[in-house]
Amino acid sequence: MAGEFYDRANIVIQAGDGGDGAATFRREAHVPRGGPDGGDGGRGSHIYLLADAHLNTLLPFREKNRFKAERGGNGGGSRKHGRDGRDLVVRVPPGTLVRTTIDGEIYEIDLAAPGMRLLAARGGKGGLGNVHFATSTHQTPRIAELGQPGEAYEVELELKLLADVGLIGFPNAGKSTLLSVVSAARPKIGAYPFTTIQPNLGVVAVGDFSFVVADIPGLIEGAHRGVGLGHDFLRHVERTRLLIHVVDAAGVDGRDPLDDYRQIDDELRLYQPELAGRPQVLALNKADLPAAQANLERLRAAIALPEDEIFAISAATRAGVDALIQHVAARLATMPAPDRAPREEELVWPVPEVDERLFSVEPEGEGWRVRGKRIERLISMTNFAQSEALMRIQRVLAASGISDALIKAGVQEGDRVYIEKAELIWSDQE
Repeated sequence: MAGEFYDRANIVIQAGDGGDGAATFRREAHVPRGGPDGGDGGRGSHIYLLADAHLNTLLPFREKNRFKAERGGNGGGSRKHGRDGRDLVVRVPPGTLVRTTIDGEIYEIDLAAPGMRLLAARGGKGGLGNVHFATSTHQTPRIAELGQPGEAYEVELELKLLADVGLIGFPNAGKSTLLSVVSAARPKIGAYPFTTIQPNLGVVAVGDFSFVVADIPGLIEGAHRGVGLGHDFLRHVERTRLLIHVVDAAGVDGRDPLDDYRQIDDELRLYQPELAGRPQVLALNKADLPAAQANLERLRAAIALPEDEIFAISAATRAGVDALIQHVAARLATMPAPDRAPREEELVWPVPEVDERLFSVEPEGEGWRVRGKRIERLISMTNFAQSEALMRIQRVLAASGISDALIKAGVQEGDRVYIEKAELIWSDQE
């Protein structure tokens, strides 16, 4: 649907795997036994999320929600280094909150301004070629690493509107009509509740001054608990600087306008106490109707707002609307403006750094599970089809203290040892 607002999405991102290292040897006519010359693999592509000022909805993610970046190129002979993968940029609207879970912890990044970008998934390192494994006693190594797998995450995207003013009120209070007469926005309007089922944005110009207004769909009692679409709507109020509370002063739906006003204020306070203190201007709408005229004096007396913050208007006839909008513009001009200027800022998930040498050994089924950043990475980059790979793993297990830890834990001949996705069989023999 063209122009549809879409403010939540779940995507899966898979950064590129590193390229494989090469296990090759020089072949020269005058060198009967050429040494190793296998080059390293290239780095896999990173995935970035970039706040793009030209976007205002997450709708594209309804059709495409999986992103896989390219892998690095494989190393080659003559120490040829594989090509690094081209990074993948996924564009989102400014104001998008990005969440994921890493090692059981939830992390959240706010891409609030255009130009901000998040390194959301790192590409894997390229595998080492066999030139790195030559020693004085082993000059013809037939081993090279596989590329490291790229990071993969499930990511939740949540868009909070970047509007200066939020229109709040009960369904059918006239918010959409008001937005349509003060801006170029053309929201769907009808004489029944819940006509608006998605927020609408409009730009309002008062002389040389302009501001963005969001028509927040009608709230109902219990919205703070998620009744109806309460949470989906209320979060769009959070970034606004000022609220226009639209009340149907005529009570055309049979409700008391004063009760409507109080219920909406209660919903704001219960959802987020700070919202109840947000600057608020009251628009007593439908003042062209006799029933509204009969209620105006009672409403002004009962509502605890300064007299100059209460306006009797008719969105349908535009009566009183210009005075309301000029007042809102004047209020905004005295308030700190949000910093929405483009920001060339690169962010990363705030995952605490851990010592890569740390590891743990725990029973798992009939065997043992070894966990640790360095050893798991090594296993993921090991090509077990190469005859020398297992010997290298044995040397690393011994040098890192993992073998001793397994023996202390009680590992026995023939036990299975699980590291990353590998299953190894323990042997006591050298």
